[in-house]
Amino acid sequence: MKLISWNVNGIRACLGKGFMNFFNEADADIFCIQETKCQEGQVDIEADGYHQYWNSAEKKGYSGTAVFSKAEPLNVTYDIGIEHHDKEGRVITLEYDKFFLVNCYTPNSQRELARLDYRMEWEEAFREYLSSLAAKKGVILCGDLNVAHKEIDLKNPSSNRRNAGFTDEEREKMTNLLSAGFVDSFRHYYPDRTGIYSWWSYMFNARANNAGWRIDYFLVSEDLKSQMNSVDILNDIFGSDHCPVLLDIF
Repeated sequence: MKLISWNVNGIRACLGKGFMNFFNEADADIFCIQETKCQEGQVDIEADGYHQYWNSAEKKGYSGTAVFSKAEPLNVTYDIGIEHHDKEGRVITLEYDKFFLVNCYTPNSQRELARLDYRMEWEEAFREYLSSLAAKKGVILCGDLNVAHKEIDLKNPSSNRRNAGFTDEEREKMTNLLSAGFVDSFRHYYPDRTGIYSWWSYMFNARANNAGWRIDYFLVSEDLKSQMNSVDILNDIFGSDHCPVLLDIF
């Protein structure tokens, strides 16, 4: 089963940069996107053979997630069931026979860490949500989790020490999530691999210089670890400031 996740940084913009060419060529069984930046009815994607599920933020042009799935899931839920966290369209959960698929766009702590306190609340609530799912069956989490977990996961760790996405607090929350029974699929296969990133700033020729961050993930619950076949970060695919990530499983 081929799964792809991509922060498209605005689906309408990405559609003008070859999104559908990649979507059709990839032929994924499940294709998840984050940061759609659109409301219901603002975009119409013809994806034959796929069921579509969209979750939009209340704020226009902000956040948002979507999932395209060839197989119809048993159940689909939106958000995590906490009103305080359920206004930004950040989570879609699809239940299948063998597993839950959770597509997530984690809140950014923002400049000057203006939203770090909220991010910490979110992390606690989201980990509890994932653990409640994992108590029932296997969980696959994908998306832009807005954190480079280790120094190996970004080009310039020292100069980004207190920047959003690489604070000690955010990194600790990722450690806590992995300790709760989840596996970073990329590091499972490539524990020491350097220079592989999934996001690059639009400034300072960051992508051309590969001055990036690995903040887009597939995490799997421990019980699914042995069923992974391969992972990849498709950094030759353009159209966003992020590139797609891929998991082959089952």
